[in-house]
Amino acid sequence: MVSEDRPADTLASVFRFATELVAWMATPWALSSYSPPLAVLAAVVLIALPTIFATPGDKRKVIVAVPGYVTILLVVLHVVAAVAAAWAAWHAVVAAVVSVLAVVTVVLELPRWRWLVKR
Repeated sequence: MVSEDRPADTLASVFRFATELVAWMATPWALSSYSPPLAVLAAVVLIALPTIFATPGDKRKVIVAVPGYVTILLVVLHVVAAVAAAWAAWHAVVAAVVSVLAVVTVVLELPRWRWLVKR
């Protein structure tokens, strides 16, 4: 069950998910020319980590409970992966849009991160 004292973050959730999707697409794309198995592994890791590890009260279903800072680190991992892979794999205009998406995501995530730090 999601904690009631958790900040409402519908808009932040949309941007966070969009950033995750970009990371899931761009990272394997950027790595595929170097190593297709590494590209697949990167996609699996980026998708599996936040699915398996969660902070109690942040998600309804928690498989492996972790402190809030771990959840924050997982979001940061996705943001960094999205931006770095977009710049490595895609046209500069698209990468710039991804960078703006990442900045907006981080700004919108700050209230949730403040809440997660206390967990």
